[in-house]
Amino acid sequence: MSDRRQFLKQLALFGAVAASPVSFVLGQTEPQTVPLVDPSDGLFAVSHRHITRTKTPRQITIPDAGEFKVLKGDFHIHTLFSDGLVMPKDRVAEAVDNGLDVIAITDHIEYRPNLGGSIKLLDRNDDHNIAYDIAKPEADKQNLILVRGTEITKSEWHFNALFANDINPIAAVVDDWRAMIATAADQGAFVHWNHPNWVDRTPDTAPFGLKSGEPLRFFDEIEEVRAKGQLHGIEVFNGSTYYPVVSQWCEERNLAMNCNSDIHASEWNQYGHQNPLRPMTLILAKERSHDAVREAFFAKRTIAFAAGMVIGQREWLEKLFRACVTLTTKPGLLELANNSDIPCLVQAGGTVRELPAQGQLTMYRSDSLKKLTVSNWLACTNQPLEIALG
Repeated sequence: MSDRRQFLKQLALFGAVAASPVSFVLGQTEPQTVPLVDPSDGLFAVSHRHITRTKTPRQITIPDAGEFKVLKGDFHIHTLFSDGLVMPKDRVAEAVDNGLDVIAITDHIEYRPNLGGSIKLLDRNDDHNIAYDIAKPEADKQNLILVRGTEITKSEWHFNALFANDINPIAAVVDDWRAMIATAADQGAFVHWNHPNWVDRTPDTAPFGLKSGEPLRFFDEIEEVRAKGQLHGIEVFNGSTYYPVVSQWCEERNLAMNCNSDIHASEWNQYGHQNPLRPMTLILAKERSHDAVREAFFAKRTIAFAAGMVIGQREWLEKLFRACVTLTTKPGLLELANNSDIPCLVQAGGTVRELPAQGQLTMYRSDSLKKLTVSNWLACTNQPLEIALG
């Protein structure tokens, strides 16, 4: 074989390798060898055909709680249109991969470092609805419920406004946080107080807000908003932080408990892939729809689920538990079957046992035992759920 022919063969092979797609390595296609030029010379390229992905979206099994469907959601999410690191469509993909039913993109109004200056993502940089508008077609395509929302971001505290009709009027009164909340409430928005441990970043100029080292408290200004009917919930869990006292506040003031990621990085970088400990809000909704989720929020039928903990108002916790766990009593025995993907730590007498997701458990029971304690299901501050035994 001439040197020239050998060179052309090597060049063709190099070109085939350099241009060959690698999607099969990522699980999207599989390799298939086909001749490139002369089969007798042993020269082949790689082409590909589409195959079904082996990595499927996470499935979170939770039975209906009586007349309610239990939907999974995250209502505190950021994108590149404020200070997040991913595009709105990516948040949709992440939610679907995690088995969520509903999300709200809640980019900051006051803090949008990725927009303006030398970086301009779109001509609509002054439009605070843009992230929602970009994500909505993809959410519809993926059968994910998308809620319009935003974060009101002040040095003293932050609020999320969910189910708003238009974020721009809220942004138009940006200099007055009370006016922003009132504008959101006038649109019928559900307003919740975010991460109540937020420390005042400008203590020398701000007249109120939590100072470093101070214990969490329900501020007079927060109570003022609640008394006007403009505050409807509080985050009991944010990102990786749990606030036990919030469940007490919510019980005393009839507020909904929310549990959200407040995610800025990608899902992979913050929690990893399909992390079962990832925070989410469980919504007891009359049906799987946007309006039903909104109705459930205002009815306070929300439960926090994060890090193996379940936190909510006692009425909804018990309803959810009895939907998830089947209890069978026999002489001297108590049999439990978990029909959900929510773990339970159960105590009968002095014994604490794990009832894992989709698992079964048999415990000894004395005739005097009248209740079952579920230590990782919390109603009010650090009070485990108690289930009466017949």
